[in-house]
Amino acid sequence: MNKIMTPKFSVAALTAAAALTLSACGSDSEETADTASAWDEIQEQGTLTVATSGTLYPTSYREEGTDELTGFEVEVVREMAERLELEVEFSEMGFDEMMTSVQTGQVDIAANDIEINEDRKEKFVFSTPFKYSYGTAIVREGDLSGIETLEDLEGKKAAGASTSVYMETARSYGAEEVTYDNATNETYLRDVAIGRTDVILNDYYLQTLAIEAFPELDIVIHPTIKYRPSEGGMVMNKGNDELVENVNNTIDEMLEDGTIAEISAEFFDGADVTQPIEIEE
Repeated sequence: MNKIMTPKFSVAALTAAAALTLSACGSDSEETADTASAWDEIQEQGTLTVATSGTLYPTSYREEGTDELTGFEVEVVREMAERLELEVEFSEMGFDEMMTSVQTGQVDIAANDIEINEDRKEKFVFSTPFKYSYGTAIVREGDLSGIETLEDLEGKKAAGASTSVYMETARSYGAEEVTYDNATNETYLRDVAIGRTDVILNDYYLQTLAIEAFPELDIVIHPTIKYRPSEGGMVMNKGNDELVENVNNTIDEMLEDGTIAEISAEFFDGADVTQPIEIEE
């Protein structure tokens, strides 16, 4: 019988090929594991980590005289986590840090009245929207800070977070931005009242309640400036598909059974922020 001779390099080549195949399979498995690991890890630890400011009334703040973190989105998160049978660990930080922390995986979710827009959707995944509003401007009561329309923002000092959609609007009209490191509402408002800044562009509901909280300050919501109807939700990192699915299913359930509307009424003076708003711009 003739012996079939196997070239020496064939064994090595086959071994290398097998190694490459195993390596490729291993890589695929690791990618699959990574995709599912965020939700798996959350379930394993039993805790949802959430970035919020703790300084944005009435979305995320500490009640006066207590150390209790509360607010509209804080309580929405707590109810959502309870339905998912998870504990919540809040990390308080400034807006820009929140978005970075989501992107780097330091937290699972950011919840802080974050508006959904196309630029952010390129980097993050948003939950089902559960808050609708529009933009307004806080100005000095006596002279409206010299602002009649958004075009008058040119050269004015606008206070806010550098990467917020409201600051983007201010910059687009030529305003000079003044930013803070996770400051309280009182700091923002008082600076407008004393002339350190001229205007705060932000959400209608937040601005209304902020002004009500400090009636002694000489500030008002501008009577005619209304712009940018908006919708907001929680922010998550791209690729965390199972987390997104579970969050969305729970928010949908809470919207349908009226839970979020009830939480809204508690923090927004009876208003239901879950209903879309139409304005004439």
